[in-house]
Amino acid sequence: MKIVYIHQYFVTPSEGGGTRSYHLAKGMVEAGIEVEMITSHSENYYDFKLIDGIKVHYLPVPYRQEYGFFRRIWAFSTFVNQAKKFLRKLPRPDFLYITSTPLTTGWIGLWAKKKLAIPFIFEVRDLWPDAPIQVGAIQNPILKKMLYSLESRIYRHAFKIVALSPGIANSIREKCDSCKIHLIPNFSDTAFFHPVEKNGQILQKFGLEPKFTIAYAGAIGQVNAIHEMLILAKMAQDKGKDYQFVVMGKGSMLNPLLQKAKDLGLKNFFYFPFGSKEEVRQLLGVSDMAMVTFAHLPVLKTNSPNKFFDALAAGKGIIVNHKGWVYQLVKEYRLGVYFNPEGPEEAFDKIEKIASSPRLLKETQHNSRELAEKYFSKEIAVQRLLAVIDPDKFGKEFRDEVYILTA
Repeated sequence: MKIVYIHQYFVTPSEGGGTRSYHLAKGMVEAGIEVEMITSHSENYYDFKLIDGIKVHYLPVPYRQEYGFFRRIWAFSTFVNQAKKFLRKLPRPDFLYITSTPLTTGWIGLWAKKKLAIPFIFEVRDLWPDAPIQVGAIQNPILKKMLYSLESRIYRHAFKIVALSPGIANSIREKCDSCKIHLIPNFSDTAFFHPVEKNGQILQKFGLEPKFTIAYAGAIGQVNAIHEMLILAKMAQDKGKDYQFVVMGKGSMLNPLLQKAKDLGLKNFFYFPFGSKEEVRQLLGVSDMAMVTFAHLPVLKTNSPNKFFDALAAGKGIIVNHKGWVYQLVKEYRLGVYFNPEGPEEAFDKIEKIASSPRLLKETQHNSRELAEKYFSKEIAVQRLLAVIDPDKFGKEFRDEVYILTA
């Protein structure tokens, strides 16, 4: 079997960022499937790399998270056009496996089905266009109508759909009751991340002390609401608590975040530039809890964030600020604390209890690692994907209690 995997922002573990596509593609290769990846890079030339058996084609389409609306649209449409042309050069695959975001990658699937008679599986990472519309990035009513029409066409014409959370699956189901929807959440790399004791050399590298530490590693954009961590940092400083609050990442809201920390006079807040997966592992290794934050918009409650699953694998307590799927898991499996920025005292009291009780902290961290191993390892995700691609060869899909609980 041959699959062309299309992901505009494919990265490997050494590059940092979300590596879901790398692990899924690698899992397909190990199962005997030939995989060619079509992605992009910021160079001005086409490039090719063979990465762990994955044939990766890099198309010259620069993109930065700091781009404005029209520059982003240009990057999205340019990638679609280049990918369509490049597909004609490749040997015919059995399927396309197309992942969003952006939603525009689905155009490639619609085109390939019509022009080349190639079926496509569409993976929905975030609900587009709901997300940019609720954030306020898209306000033109005509453009909204066009994007919702595109979304509907992609769902209806996809051979199968892969959703990354129960909320995403339910939303698609409401829009397309005939669609074949399969749930494969983001996953925990339990082989790479491990619960470890705090290492003095790593602490020294980051300039941190062996204190109770809350970390955030991920994007620093408008939808991430990481400024809410500063509420807890300010409370800890005012109460004389010897805690550390650490952020590693990049994005359009970085400068406002750093300015706000400066304005608040925070001495317990530390920032580190966007790092590789190894650097994220090191940071989590010297942290006690991980913060998972999003802006308070309904669509963002459906998210399946990488940072949450990395923290599970590393065995960290979780602080979550929104009542979505992640909140349900945190509550049901006793992984940590819900933080409401409008009433932060309750969350801070719970964090204080965890910080002052080695037994309670260890129990919370153990619950996280156990959940990762039992339900969210990358091996389970690969097994689920193979069952979606070819149930006759790789076995039928299975369900288990964590998915029933949160569906």
